[in-house]
Amino acid sequence: MVKIGVYIKAELENVTDLRPVSDYEWHFKIQCSSCHETDENWITINAQDEVEVPGSKATANLVMKCKFCRRTSSASFEGSTGSYSIDQVRQFVKLAVLDCRGLEPVDFDPRDGWLAEGAESGTKFEDIDLTEKDWAEYDEKAGEPVGISGIEVDFRKEK
Repeated sequence: MVKIGVYIKAELENVTDLRPVSDYEWHFKIQCSSCHETDENWITINAQDEVEVPGSKATANLVMKCKFCRRTSSASFEGSTGSYSIDQVRQFVKLAVLDCRGLEPVDFDPRDGWLAEGAESGTKFEDIDLTEKDWAEYDEKAGEPVGISGIEVDFRKEK
């Protein structure tokens, strides 16, 4: 069992509290811990999904079999999802922790389903699409442009 923190860093322009929606579909590239092969497909994990782990009484948010060595592995989110505030710009911030058994995430594609708020106005921005790794809008209440760019991802082993 390895706990992996999913960290992001981004440039925020006049927005804060960037976070995924509660039923967010996380998209990862996954590497098998046994044979070290990486699946070329994006694997979707939702913290709301519960799947039985074969041969166990446990459940997980993801159960998959490696295409290469056929080993079964699983992953589950632990705790709540974090957010990224404008005060943390240029710093990696932990968004989530995955309890990984037999696999490790090696890449993350943010896609759509993000929320943020206007830094000055508190305007709610919903269903932000980060597929292109950036987003721009206009905050009518504050009378200023808002945006997210320069998204970077890091994975760190947690204690």
